[in-house]
Amino acid sequence: MLAEMQIHTIARQMLLKHGPEAIAQAAQNAVACESKGETDDARDWRHIEDALKMMRGPHQS
Repeated sequence: MLAEMQIHTIARQMLLKHGPEAIAQAAQNAVACESKGETDDARDWRHIEDALKMMRGPHQS
């Protein structure tokens, strides 16, 4: 399991690399880990996904 600091570092790097697609990429990584039975890794990816959503901020209409 990754530390909170690592989660946010990875999330920032993904946001820089993938832009708005970073959330979808993290979700895909989580699904891939889940399908292989790698529950700890999947949990980390879900945590990264949540961090990315927080960085994105609230939806605007």
